[in-house]
Amino acid sequence: MLNSHIVDRIRLPFRKEKELFSSLYQILGFYPRKIEHYKMALMHKSVAKRNAKGRPVNNERLEFLGDAILDAVVGDIVYRHFEGKREGFLTNTRSKLVQRDTLNRLAQEMGINQLILSSGHNNTHNSYVGGNAFEALVGAIYLDRGYDACMRFMQKRILCKLINIDKVAYKEVNFKSKLIEWSQKNKVRLEFPLVSQGKDDTGSPVFMYKTTLEGLEGGSGKGYSKKESQQIAAKATLQRLKREPQFIDAVFTAKGNRTKMEEEPVLNVPDTEEKQDFIIAKAKDDTTSVAKETTNDKAAVMTEKVQKTSVAGDEFDLSDITATPKEPTREDIIAAAEAAAFSEEDC
Repeated sequence: MLNSHIVDRIRLPFRKEKELFSSLYQILGFYPRKIEHYKMALMHKSVAKRNAKGRPVNNERLEFLGDAILDAVVGDIVYRHFEGKREGFLTNTRSKLVQRDTLNRLAQEMGINQLILSSGHNNTHNSYVGGNAFEALVGAIYLDRGYDACMRFMQKRILCKLINIDKVAYKEVNFKSKLIEWSQKNKVRLEFPLVSQGKDDTGSPVFMYKTTLEGLEGGSGKGYSKKESQQIAAKATLQRLKREPQFIDAVFTAKGNRTKMEEEPVLNVPDTEEKQDFIIAKAKDDTTSVAKETTNDKAAVMTEKVQKTSVAGDEFDLSDITATPKEPTREDIIAAAEAAAFSEEDC
């Protein structure tokens, strides 16, 4: 019995390693040469394993390497696939292919998640575990077989079977609307100020926008249109909000300071005494108005008389426009009598 237990203990690791070889073949399309790289790629930091020198053993270093290799490989593929497309389009397409959500989906679909060695409970809370392991596997492939093997893996196992590169490239993801929605839900003040505007070497217009959340810079974006640059800036901001808890804390601290200032009471209470000086000003205005109306009426009468006179003769007759008639004097009466006497004698 003792011998059988010893045999089982010896065979158990071999069986597990054989299962790992088989599983990796299904994922990668080839058998690993140095299985140690792939074991490391699948070891999450929650295991808290250390080597003989006391240093932590996990997939973080391979994840770093795989991230750089993945950017280069996907950039190469995108460059060759979309001939003639501008740099902004190529950058956006590559970003969509290597973004965390895409890698998480790939890790789930390919069965990588089931091979990750972790403490267990962290797997469900960390949504990046699968995507990080995928990048670490790319790093392991690079160390085991080189750059060309990474290229073949992405072309044959990923882009030919799991991802439609054309659909990804032309799929519109509105990061700006997502950021606006988040800011409105959280009542955070969001702005998209223009940083710079110019032209590139070919004369094409280039725009640089950034985002500010409660006055704090979130992210910036450079593109060949205002929309494109704002989308890039919004995406960078969303990534910071997801990955940097200290940035979110700073935003909500700034928001708290602003709302606190807006809600502080005004110490100087306005005076309630009513001033009556406007009544005097109104009376003066009315008097002036009445005077103007009287003057206007007199002018209208004069104009009417002048118009009637001008119709009757060639020249203006001003005889009827006189002052109030005076009482006749004694001399006027005698002169009138003499004129009447002479008039009767002529008859």
